[in-house]
Amino acid sequence: MTSMTSPSPDTDGTSLFDGDPDVVPGPRRSAEGFDRVPPQDLEAERSVLGGMELSRDAIADVIEILKGREFYLPAHETIYAVIVEMYGKGEPADPITVAAELTRRGELTRVGGAPYLHALVQSVPTAANAAYYAEIVRERWKLRQAVETGTRITAMGYAQEADPEEVVESAAAELLALKASFDTGKDPAGWDTPLAELLDEWEEAQAEGENPGLPMPYSDLQSMLGTVPGHLVVVAGRPGMGKSVVLLDFMRHLAVVHGKPAAFVSLEMARRQIMNRLIAAEAEIPQHAVRTRAMDAEEWKKYDKVKNTLAQAPLRLIVPPGGITVAQIRSNLRRWAIEDRLPAALAVDYLQIVKPEAGRGANRTNEVDGIARGLKELALEFDLPIFAAAQLSRLTTATTDRVPQLSHLRESGEIEQAADAVVLLHREDYYEPESIRAGEIDLIVAKNREGSTGIVTCAFRGRFSRVDDMAQG
Repeated sequence: MTSMTSPSPDTDGTSLFDGDPDVVPGPRRSAEGFDRVPPQDLEAERSVLGGMELSRDAIADVIEILKGREFYLPAHETIYAVIVEMYGKGEPADPITVAAELTRRGELTRVGGAPYLHALVQSVPTAANAAYYAEIVRERWKLRQAVETGTRITAMGYAQEADPEEVVESAAAELLALKASFDTGKDPAGWDTPLAELLDEWEEAQAEGENPGLPMPYSDLQSMLGTVPGHLVVVAGRPGMGKSVVLLDFMRHLAVVHGKPAAFVSLEMARRQIMNRLIAAEAEIPQHAVRTRAMDAEEWKKYDKVKNTLAQAPLRLIVPPGGITVAQIRSNLRRWAIEDRLPAALAVDYLQIVKPEAGRGANRTNEVDGIARGLKELALEFDLPIFAAAQLSRLTTATTDRVPQLSHLRESGEIEQAADAVVLLHREDYYEPESIRAGEIDLIVAKNREGSTGIVTCAFRGRFSRVDDMAQG
């Protein structure tokens, strides 16, 4: 929108606003030496306030657009706050009543006096356009915010002692915070949201029908967990128990079967190893044949049938060279958020080998605690479910039945605390190859904030690098 023109002078050569409050911030001098006034439109601000003084309907329209912070002139923000407060109390908010309230607060002179309040009304022919003027005010505020953010980022770049990676991370955080500040919708954190509004949101969600949570390849586990954005789900087991298989199954099912974007971050395998497993699982070709490049004609036919499906699946396989920290994961998620490319779920394989942040001390327990808390914070910050594999300690093998327990989570008690759900993996044939339960895997839901705990038994098809529901297996 273009800026509005300046108000016309009266016949005696004076403006209606000759009595403007003397609190207008001055122009800023740029590095090039030019005076620059931050983006603003004072006439639009006056028109908003004048319309609000004329009509209660205008007040209702404006408060849907502005919070008050958007005004360039501090006096205008003060007047706006008084009008909104009086409106909230059911009191009339005209020039006379607003002047009386400002007098009571000792602020009338600072905002220009009673004549200024009357001049605001006289400058507006109708209150019907108040929302339009409010949009102009908001646009100018957005531009000022962008200028201020850019200035801070520039200052960080010029700091001689700054670490380049920290500067980029901070800049990304500044840009995301800027984007979030433009949201004038309901307060997502709950500081200002009345319970009545939350009840309305809850009822609307209920009216949409059943929400089974994130699609999972194992139906019983899906109904038990009901995983939703913000959840951290830990899948734990001893080495070779099938953690990577299960995690890749989750992401493969999400992307290939349901067409939802998913990301699999591997800190253990090379990309070709993940691709071997992915192809073996989707085409049901023995992993050995895929790995050794010994596929026969029939197996190549199976591959050809799934090739296009895999190629079109929105699945990202990420193998960070040199490992990755929680901060680096956050940085990439921020970039995806800015580009509107966030996945529906993220898997990390595995938690204990995520790199600790530099300078956090050598205490291994504290490092793993920080990683677990960090992954949970990422799930909440970016509103997506995160699945993380975790290693169990050797204590598992010391028990009589070798069934894992929460206390066997290796190196950290914080993993259990941070996770919304913990799924422990157990296979009897891992220890006894001739067991009558050979080919079965128990997914033991040992912790579940959103529902019940219990055991889901599935078919472990290790040669194909996949796990299936028992009916499928």
